[in-house]
Amino acid sequence: MRVLLVVYDNESYIHDFPMGLAYIASVLRKEGIEVEIYSQDFNHYPDEHLTEYLNKNKFDVVGVSIIGGYFQYRKLLSLSTAINNSKNRPFYVIGGHGPAPEPEYFIKKTGADAVVIGEGEITILNLMDSLSKHKSLSKVKGIAYRDGNKVVINERQPLIEDVDSIARPAYELFPMEYYRLLRMPHCETTDFVMRLLSGRGCPFNCNFCYRMDEGFRPRKNEAIIEEIKLLQKDYGITYIAFGDELLMSSIARTEELCRDFIRANLKIKWSCNGRLNYAREDVLRLMKESGCVFINYGIEAMDDQILKNMNKTLTTKQIISGIEATLKIGISPGYNIIFGNIGETRETLEKGVEFLLKYDDGAQVRTIRPVTPYPGSPLYYYAIKKGLLKDCEDFYENKHVNSDLLSVNFTNMSDDEFHRCLLQANTRLLRNYFQKKIKSMFNQTKDLYLHKNRDFRGFRQT
Repeated sequence: MRVLLVVYDNESYIHDFPMGLAYIASVLRKEGIEVEIYSQDFNHYPDEHLTEYLNKNKFDVVGVSIIGGYFQYRKLLSLSTAINNSKNRPFYVIGGHGPAPEPEYFIKKTGADAVVIGEGEITILNLMDSLSKHKSLSKVKGIAYRDGNKVVINERQPLIEDVDSIARPAYELFPMEYYRLLRMPHCETTDFVMRLLSGRGCPFNCNFCYRMDEGFRPRKNEAIIEEIKLLQKDYGITYIAFGDELLMSSIARTEELCRDFIRANLKIKWSCNGRLNYAREDVLRLMKESGCVFINYGIEAMDDQILKNMNKTLTTKQIISGIEATLKIGISPGYNIIFGNIGETRETLEKGVEFLLKYDDGAQVRTIRPVTPYPGSPLYYYAIKKGLLKDCEDFYENKHVNSDLLSVNFTNMSDDEFHRCLLQANTRLLRNYFQKKIKSMFNQTKDLYLHKNRDFRGFRQT
């Protein structure tokens, strides 16, 4: 059988490595199935090009995976039209966090034949086996599928406990010279960056998160190190951007990983997602010694009651302590704050703005976005229960039109008041960022001309 996996174009100059599809490609190839990657992202093909490609090339299955964003939803609809218009239309499978929580809606909207729900490596192999042998799809765990005019949702496929048992991502099928140009905080212009998973899942349950898999399954340190060495050797990677939900899943796990990095003498820069309740000075010092240059923290709010409403399992005291420790050790922190969760007010937004202004180190543009109740999240079902949202169609077709605009209003403000508050907040944050950039450029200019700085390489933005 022949499978075409489509990497969609999100109109970025540089795209993230499509880790999920790379894992799927790897397990398929391991079973002797021919896999081809359609790199729309790298080539910026128009969607109609996919129709022509399918007309000229015969595939048994075509697959697309998306997350739950407004852009991704509309992109999926456009790609689905392109696939459905092809003369040699293959069996059409969609997956990812976007379609998985509401598979029936997505099948009806896209015309897809099946949705992979949750982790896909075992499910896709069972689906391919059933297709190749013309067997009923009713026994394939982890899918929803079209059966005549109705949609059948099967039992979920159990999670893969040993993540290292999955074949390594099929890097060789992808344009790695392109993906390694990804830019991350504190990478040099000469660095080559690559995403990597240190584990799957998260032990926490924030109310706005649409992650469907319970618990955290770490990879073995030895396997992570082996894969880093492979990326260094084969693709010249000098910076690893860990892409899983939470590398800092516990203090013990973080310390063990860092010690093994040091013992392996990796000489690699790295960044990750972290938890501020684990951000102690001793842990952070070890992280820095092992190569960590940036930790992306999910702060979300600077009010203890709002944090409780989010089920964040974090306090403002822990946030401040962790950020101050991170800055003291010399690691750059990422600050993620959202606005509009249950109980939010102008005052809780102001607390977030003041925090960002106080602790900004200039490494990134800091702005605040409205909270979005993505399908699959507890907040989504809360919105439906309270009559703030009708269903999945209402979310994607009417409410979620842009990630920086309000989709569902959980506050006592009007929508206009809400947006005016964010306008004022983000104007202050943007002004702060660019004032720091201007000051930095002026200092470089002064150093150039007054101190004859020979290391100056021109007035560059990157």
